[in-house]
Amino acid sequence: MEASCYVIIMQEELFDKPNPLPLAACLRPKNWEEFVGQKDLVGPGEILNEVRQNIRLPSFILWGPPGCGKTTLARLLAKEVCANYIELSAIHAGVGDIKKIGQNAKNYTQSEKPTLLFLDEIHRFNKAQQDSLLSLVEEGIITLIGATTENPSFSVISPLLSRLKVLVLKPLLDNDLKIILHRALSFYAKEKNLFSIDEKTENILIQSSNGDARKMLNTLEIALGLALIEKKSHLTLELLTKALQTKIIPHDRNGENHYDLISALIKSLRGSDPNAGLYYLARLLEAGEDPLFVARRLVILASEDIGNANPKALELATASLEAVNRIGMPEAAIILAHVTTYLAGCPKSNASTIAYDKAVEAVRLHGSLPVPLHLRNAPTKLMKELGYGKGYKYAHDQPYLKVSHDYLPKSIQNISFYEPKGIGYEKEMIKWFDWIKKKKE
Repeated sequence: MEASCYVIIMQEELFDKPNPLPLAACLRPKNWEEFVGQKDLVGPGEILNEVRQNIRLPSFILWGPPGCGKTTLARLLAKEVCANYIELSAIHAGVGDIKKIGQNAKNYTQSEKPTLLFLDEIHRFNKAQQDSLLSLVEEGIITLIGATTENPSFSVISPLLSRLKVLVLKPLLDNDLKIILHRALSFYAKEKNLFSIDEKTENILIQSSNGDARKMLNTLEIALGLALIEKKSHLTLELLTKALQTKIIPHDRNGENHYDLISALIKSLRGSDPNAGLYYLARLLEAGEDPLFVARRLVILASEDIGNANPKALELATASLEAVNRIGMPEAAIILAHVTTYLAGCPKSNASTIAYDKAVEAVRLHGSLPVPLHLRNAPTKLMKELGYGKGYKYAHDQPYLKVSHDYLPKSIQNISFYEPKGIGYEKEMIKWFDWIKKKKE
């Protein structure tokens, strides 16, 4: 079989090669115990830890960001089940390649040796190309492991998606990256020289990687190469900065700096300062902050600090959260800049937030007051006889929506929780409430 766009990789080629040049390839885990991260999938009792003990794997999709272990997991699973393992990139392959693999897989099936096809960047396949996989997966001719950085709900056709289990991988945690980093330094100590790194430089390297092990190792390899050239045995912040080719912005996603910056962003928008808002947004994103975290905070601000002064603010902020999730960085920054400037320019009102706090206070102060009888539901005859629902007047049936009864329990009927501030759309709400009040009188 001609293998122009894919390669059949034997087990010894996968795990017993002499050390290749890229550091990330040198450190690729050779067995299940060496794999770092994704505890929700590979930990004891979790799905991948369980299915690897099967003779034949189920077909599934690994959805996650770059450098989180998708390819490594596929290779390790192939080793566990002793499968004929094929790696194929959707960027270069087509329907013809899928047909050739399927035809050869039938022969393997007859010899009871399963074929595992790892299709990287599966979202790059168009509908026709994805259709070519359907019968192969459906009939069990191949086991398909697809890998994608994009949401499969939008990038994989429904018929294929229904035949696959989607497993979500997350960016590696800082502690995971630290383990991999220390392995890399130990490897370099054996292969090249003894290197040391201080805690500050180590943390900055990890933070700049944004959960991507490959990115971290590539940066480390360049930095260590520079250290060899300069005959240094200590990896300094200066060398790391050269390797990154960008100014390092210290930012601890779990520390004080993280909370200070997001606080400054929110307070700037609350104070209607778009320039400060954009500055702190840029600080966060350039330091590697998760754009979804920023988007979620903007949604909260749209409701908490703008509210009914401009009801569309929540719509735009919520839409931006979905857009950021689907688009990803770096373009997500454009979306966040859009919503940041919009929220800064909105009239502000926290009347809804204050009103809810007052309502909570009333609940805690007065306890569970009985709901007025005319507001209660009366699904049974007994309830009707007890007066449930009696006297309730349907607002739409009243002239000009005039309502003559109260909705709050009797002991708190005179309490007012919501006090619109007369800003933006709340001006119209005040007019409406005043009109209703006069009609009620």
